[in-house]
Amino acid sequence: MIAIIDYDAGNLKSVEKALAYLGERSLITRDRRQILQADKVILPGVGSFGAAMKQLRDYGLDEVIRETVKQKTPLLGICLGLQLLFESSEESPGVAGLGILQGEILRIPEGEGLKVPHIGWNSLELRNEGRLFASLEETPYVYFVHSYYLKAKDPSIVKAVAEYGVAIHASVEQDNVFACQFHPEKSGETGLMILKNFAAL
Repeated sequence: MIAIIDYDAGNLKSVEKALAYLGERSLITRDRRQILQADKVILPGVGSFGAAMKQLRDYGLDEVIRETVKQKTPLLGICLGLQLLFESSEESPGVAGLGILQGEILRIPEGEGLKVPHIGWNSLELRNEGRLFASLEETPYVYFVHSYYLKAKDPSIVKAVAEYGVAIHASVEQDNVFACQFHPEKSGETGLMILKNFAAL
């Protein structure tokens, strides 16, 4: 069973639908017991960093996520869910993130011909043999919607990079923690393969 964390800030249904298409059982929940008993956990997210962290704290889910990581359950952060795993974000100065991973969440700089938010398909450059990307082509295309991006502190955890006026650390992996800045559930066959790889861990 895959638990999809519900904290009123996610595109939960499209994640649930993609998993159902793959034949995976999932449950949208904010129940502590259900999350901690799940085989895998997904932290989706759409919206602002500060509001999302407040919701996680209000529901007591920040501690549940830390516990999930501690008990070595595979955890996948998607989009804002990736950003929340880090210490802080330029989007919400003074708001502490979950601090599970180390790095900076920075605003995508405005550039000629580059619109912010970054919305649309982008190719990835795969690095460091990420388990989510097993059996995928070398430069897969995936779908992004974001205005802030990750610059991870440790380059070895970076498994995919996208270029959009700046090098975006688009996917990371550290022990049982995985995260994608892009939306695998909206990235066609490539995204389904990534979710399938996560479900098979």
